[in-house]
Amino acid sequence: MLDLLNALVEPLQYSFMQRSLIVAVLVGVICALVGSYLMVQRLALLGDAISHSVLPGLAIAFMTGTNLFVGAFIAGILSTVAITWIRTRSPIKEDAAMGIVLSSFFALGITLITVIQKNNKIDLNHFLFGNILQVTQQDVRDTAIIAAIVIVLVIALYKELLFYTFDPLSAQATGLPVQWLNFGLMVLIALTIVASMKAVGVVLVLSLLITPGATAYLLAPRLHQVMVVGAVLAVIASVSGMYLSYFFNLPSGAAIVLVISGFFLLAMLFSPRHGILVSQWRDRQVPPPEAS
Repeated sequence: MLDLLNALVEPLQYSFMQRSLIVAVLVGVICALVGSYLMVQRLALLGDAISHSVLPGLAIAFMTGTNLFVGAFIAGILSTVAITWIRTRSPIKEDAAMGIVLSSFFALGITLITVIQKNNKIDLNHFLFGNILQVTQQDVRDTAIIAAIVIVLVIALYKELLFYTFDPLSAQATGLPVQWLNFGLMVLIALTIVASMKAVGVVLVLSLLITPGATAYLLAPRLHQVMVVGAVLAVIASVSGMYLSYFFNLPSGAAIVLVISGFFLLAMLFSPRHGILVSQWRDRQVPPPEAS
């Protein structure tokens, strides 16, 4: 028991682990909150599109010496505007518009990063895969500010977003500003992705955005319960992933994603309402009909 306690306390003596754990917890909470809306609206591809679309904003911000979070956020918002513009001004469906914008912005980002690396001899691959162990005090501060904004907006707009999420036509008929609600949701997604980049990178951020909410959806019936359960699972996965990364020298972002993916697999098998093995066990308890 004492050895286990020492193992839990040991990483906390290092300042880089303290900063990383704070960022991991904050990112886990806001990803679960915003990801719940994405999953319920079946807009996982939108999260993927925005996450890949922030890459050119990161590269341009790095080139101009401005704040990376601001550059990534602007690129994320521009991508949602581009998706909406293509969808509303052409017969192209939304999923195709997302795919076009995703691939275009991601290709632009890769091109800019390649040019920057050739000219400056630096490694910018952490934009793709994340490196939470190198977060600075400024990163912690920026992530905390973004997390506070996201949490306040989710709480303030919960009823309106809930109505809009499950019945957008009725929400519009009752006079709710559905266009602004949709834009507000896009802003929340962009902010959450920007805050998560340091933890898991552009490539893995979709998993952290979707998987906690999807896992909680198998365990809880109501949206607010999905958010709370998803946030708890995401925090546990984030902290567990950081400890696994510390003790087994694993990439931190990948370790976090693997842990939350493991939670999803367990929920798929053992969820009381939707678990595959639980359903099979229930079916066996039902006696077969007697032959007449």
